[in-house]
Amino acid sequence: MVQKEPGPNLPWVEKYRPSTLDDLVSHEEIIRTISKFIKEDQLPHLLFYGPPGTGKTSTILACAKQLYTKTQFGSMVLELNASDDRGIGIVRGQILTFASTRTIFKSGFKLIILDEADAMTMDAQNALRRIIEKYTENIRFCIICNYLSKIIPALQSRCTRFRFGPLSKDQIIPRLNYVIDEERVKITEDGKQALLTLASGDMRKVLNVLQSTWLAYKNVTEDMVYTCVGHPLRSDIENIFRWLLNEDIKTTYKNIQDLKTLKGLALNDIITEIHKLVHRTEFPSETSIRLLDKMAEIEYRLCLGANENIQLTGLISAFQFVKHIKPPE
Repeated sequence: MVQKEPGPNLPWVEKYRPSTLDDLVSHEEIIRTISKFIKEDQLPHLLFYGPPGTGKTSTILACAKQLYTKTQFGSMVLELNASDDRGIGIVRGQILTFASTRTIFKSGFKLIILDEADAMTMDAQNALRRIIEKYTENIRFCIICNYLSKIIPALQSRCTRFRFGPLSKDQIIPRLNYVIDEERVKITEDGKQALLTLASGDMRKVLNVLQSTWLAYKNVTEDMVYTCVGHPLRSDIENIFRWLLNEDIKTTYKNIQDLKTLKGLALNDIITEIHKLVHRTEFPSETSIRLLDKMAEIEYRLCLGANENIQLTGLISAFQFVKHIKPPE
């Protein structure tokens, strides 16, 4: 299993970051393919893309540790976060210098890791494509991004692409249990489920929320997890749903506003949870269609920066309207 790094204040995400390809918990086909590339000394330029927290950076760092010894690592690997250094200057300076120099006593190729590459400017990406072609004998690139569409086609065609999808619960649970056992965290089963629900396949988020909740409360339950991240509790959402269905406009508005103020809830989070309840409740088709359509419209307006109070009245009015729809004969 993963060896813990020294240092009591190290975040668990870094403390338990996989150090070898065998330690990675997901994307078996991708790992198998890359392992074969390394074994046969045929590593191409790589392009990893997919949502955050799915193992892209961990995979290439594990590859680098397998390719180079500890003493070689510093001189053979250049790791850059393109969201910090994203202009053409860094491509023509640091990257070009590293790519064009050979190490006298070491065979093999160097590795350049470009993290968050979708933040690079178009000029920088265009400058990079020539460097990739010119120094292929000496260098291998690994480009990492969240959005493939923000990488120019010329760079995509020069790399072997791998998509890292969100992790399934079955892939997250073994590593989560391992960290819980190592850190001796008190956690309930509903606390685990809350972590998995909030993370949506993001391993980094699971461990960060687990550590934050444990540090704040020394006990990880569903309510503690949701309170720690400011997410509405299940009981609060059930109350809001009951008010929307049964109370008049003024009472519902006052109750929801008081709850939002007391617990610091965002209307966007409330709508996301109410959306799930609407799906689970057996409404007539016309009622469900009307509610979902209105909620989608409200969420869109909130994303554009509309006033929350006005959008809350829109949500309440949608439920008030469907209460008066006559069922079909």
